Amino acid sequence: MSRRRRRSNRVRNTKAVTAPPASVTIIEDIEEDEYENHRSCWKHIAYLNTRDSKPKLTEEEFELLKVTAPCFYEECTRRERSRRRVKCKYLVSKLRKKLNSNIFINYLEVLWKKDVLDEKKNSFVYVDCLWFSMYKSENERVRSSVFESVKAKQIFSNEYVFLPIVYWSHWTLLIFCNFGEDLDDDNEKTCMLFLDSLKTTETAQRLEPDIRKFVLDIFRIEGRSEDSSLVDDIPFHAPDVPQQTNDVECGSFVLYYIHRFIENACSFNIDSYPCFLKGDWFSHKDLEDFCNTFDSSGAIR
Repeated sequence: MSRRRRRSNRVRNTKAVTAPPASVTIIEDIEEDEYENHRSCWKHIAYLNTRDSKPKLTEEEFELLKVTAPCFYEECTRRERSRRRVKCKYLVSKLRKKLNSNIFINYLEVLWKKDVLDEKKNSFVYVDCLWFSMYKSENERVRSSVFESVKAKQIFSNEYVFLPIVYWSHWTLLIFCNFGEDLDDDNEKTCMLFLDSLKTTETAQRLEPDIRKFVLDIFRIEGRSEDSSLVDDIPFHAPDVPQQTNDVECGSFVLYYIHRFIENACSFNIDSYPCFLKGDWFSHKDLEDFCNTFDSSGAIR
């Protein structure tokens, strides 16, 4: 019977012993509340060296530090920091950053109060930006809450219905045009406009089947008797609108699409599609000015 050799506890419990570092002379020519002024020079590092619990600098390291990080504080002319706030032109507007649904809704509510006056309220309406993603949910309770909201609002009685969609972490805009009209053979006004600031993702083609199913369900909830084939025949347009140049501006583009469409809707005619919905509809400078004006108004904190 073989015997196992036991490892000696002496080996396991042995700890490395190192000699304590040489101490450094504590500097006395700098007060505690003054050391922050000596940023990145030997006096600043030396002061921290007296307070830090880490191993102290040796005498040789300290002398080398004086050479490599000299102090020029007393040689520099200084003045008090100005209290005036200077607006930097390179600051990025809050609106041009990535927007979550709560922030988007806050911006949209402010935009709506500003753009949609009393004479336009019967022509335009917007719906909750989470409706479509909730409709796509596998949770039946979540889906039914969308249907209840649709039934209460009777949204298709308005000429233009804006449905902001946030799906796959990307904002797009769906506009229902003249859905209050009967879907018969003579109806040439009803259509859907899908505005996407990142068309390379082909979001329109991927969502169109679900959007048509969504519309059919809304018709049934509102008590309309249109056949599903008529819903399938509603024109679905994805015009070449101005595009974003980064991966975070989709939300601000959707808000600006809404703003500009409300301004230009009086000249929209499906017979002359795409009308103003083109790549030169607005410039990136226009969008930047819109975002900066929005921010400077103080409407969103």
